[in-house]
Amino acid sequence: MKMSSSTETHQVFLNYRGEELRYSFVSHLTDAFERRGIDFFVDKYEQRGKDLKNLFVRIKESRIALAIFSTRYAESSWCMDELVKMKKLADKEKLQVIPIFYKVRVQDVRKQTGEFGDNFWTLAKASSGDQIKKWKDALECISDKMGLSLGDKSCEAGFVKKIVEAVENVIAAIGIDGKENHFGIKRKKDCSCECELSIFKRCKIKKVVMYM
Repeated sequence: MKMSSSTETHQVFLNYRGEELRYSFVSHLTDAFERRGIDFFVDKYEQRGKDLKNLFVRIKESRIALAIFSTRYAESSWCMDELVKMKKLADKEKLQVIPIFYKVRVQDVRKQTGEFGDNFWTLAKASSGDQIKKWKDALECISDKMGLSLGDKSCEAGFVKKIVEAVENVIAAIGIDGKENHFGIKRKKDCSCECELSIFKRCKIKKVVMYM
């Protein structure tokens, strides 16, 4: 993997539950990114012993973030705090967030129900009211964005391919030369991609692409 510096603009930050997905789904996804030459950051490359502020810096350096929701995602306060940071940057139009629903229902993420919700409320018992509100707001907002969803009996290889295509579409949409867009990135004048940036902004569209 090519490690992105703060001056590089297309780094993809992966927000996910490491204990659940690091050596399975995420490893397949990052391998696909490497093959396609997509810069990305995952927390396993961060030095152990550092605090969450270092990951916040990595998120701020990124132009795209994948929020990979899974059943055990809400067990981790780190995942949730990263998501809050991602929402703040997305609200300021400084980050494009794509929600990925890995074998978890969109509704369970949005409303904190089902097994996902059980894990969330277990975490909430040891957290403050203000923190819980920020987490809930971030879950509702990010899950409302256009994303991709994988069912229990779906093909993971094909799903990885769809995610890579979605990331490449966003990269093509923000462009690399021509006039600058609202991200401060120069837009490619002759870009043939029809991807609408607005579908990845804030909480305006409630659409999830199901991959079967």
